[in-house]
Amino acid sequence: MTALTLLAGRISHVGLLEGVIGPDTNRRLESEIHFSCFESGPARVLVVGLNADPADAPTVTVKGYVLDSACAFTKGLDKPISKQCATSCANAGSPLVILADDGTIYWPIADTTPSSGQNPKLLPYAGDKVTAKGKVYQRGGSKAIVIEKIEAAK
Repeated sequence: MTALTLLAGRISHVGLLEGVIGPDTNRRLESEIHFSCFESGPARVLVVGLNADPADAPTVTVKGYVLDSACAFTKGLDKPISKQCATSCANAGSPLVILADDGTIYWPIADTTPSSGQNPKLLPYAGDKVTAKGKVYQRGGSKAIVIEKIEAAK
């Protein structure tokens, strides 16, 4: 059982949320537990918020370029070198990502189990600017998107 305990003004996190959510979900949500403590007279109040429901993932619209993940990280590009370059890397097995206008890299993912690669969905747009709409998930500084709709940017 997870316990967020207030002892002598210190907060400690212990164990898993067994019986509420499973250990796999708990690992995914480690960084999603938010808490704050404040004093009001003789009482101390601990406020805990837990974003545990994946259905809470916001649906957003992202505009950006489709390029291979290696170039997105290692080359510092603002856009793909060329359509041919992005397509060649994707065909060689590099996962395609969406590099948003603000520099955020979105990893396209499936929300199915078993999951599947998303390159077939993105390959027609490799090297192009797109508008993608879908649920966005965030963990440890990474962002992923389950694409509901994708089209060439206008």
